[in-house]
Amino acid sequence: MSVLDIFAECNKAVVEGVRIERASRSDKEFHFQNWFSARLIALQLNYDPPARNTYPDFRLVAITIGFELKGLEFPGRIADFDCNSQVPTGLHNGRTIYYVFARYPKSEENIYPVLDLVICHGNFLNARHDYVHKNQSFRGFGSYGDILVRDRKMYVAPTPFGLLDGIDRQVTLILHPDEKVDSRFRLVGEIERVETQKVITKYTFDLKTNDLTTSEEDNPTAGTIHRFRAYRIKNAPQTEVKMKQQPVVPTKEDTEEVETRVRRRVKRPRRKPSQ
Repeated sequence: MSVLDIFAECNKAVVEGVRIERASRSDKEFHFQNWFSARLIALQLNYDPPARNTYPDFRLVAITIGFELKGLEFPGRIADFDCNSQVPTGLHNGRTIYYVFARYPKSEENIYPVLDLVICHGNFLNARHDYVHKNQSFRGFGSYGDILVRDRKMYVAPTPFGLLDGIDRQVTLILHPDEKVDSRFRLVGEIERVETQKVITKYTFDLKTNDLTTSEEDNPTAGTIHRFRAYRIKNAPQTEVKMKQQPVVPTKEDTEEVETRVRRRVKRPRRKPSQ
């Protein structure tokens, strides 16, 4: 059993019109997790269910792969997504990580279809594995010097819908070129991502002016080309998948939207997906 079987099962569900069901309009997260967990159950795969502050969302038991999910309401914000405190990566704690993106229609109803779906290797979003996220804090702020300031980094990354052409209304799998596929699959695109010349290594925040300043260094692997291949099930459309000429990348407005949503979020116990 592999990512190929899981993708094929997801493709089958989309083609057969298996719908997402949410308990209420306030359910912004678990509805797609429930849909995906049903695909794992159909394949009789054991997994560790999602829980608060765990990454990735689904960790398979028998094989060392995991899946991080993101449902995207359409029309809406689809070009980037909130990674919260985990930078996207293709390797975490010895597991190969795949990201599952699905778009669904903005609706007043609580049952709706999956419009399109992408499963991609995490390296397609970020090829670096050595960065370790840590939240830090310091005390001494305020009139009496007894206020604690927490530095909690939140990350926003592009989705495949912001980076690629040819994936709208399709079910697409994006893998490393050395990941083998079987006779069920057809190649529909070869993609390259090139590492940037500079990397940000430091930032400072001015508490007087609220200015954020970054520092860059030369990227020791600048210009490295990371290659990926896009596949679909053989009887699916052959629409070519390729990088957009002008990828849609996260902006300052996206980060401000994240901050607003975090402030408005009501803390409540995390509900486990049905299993």
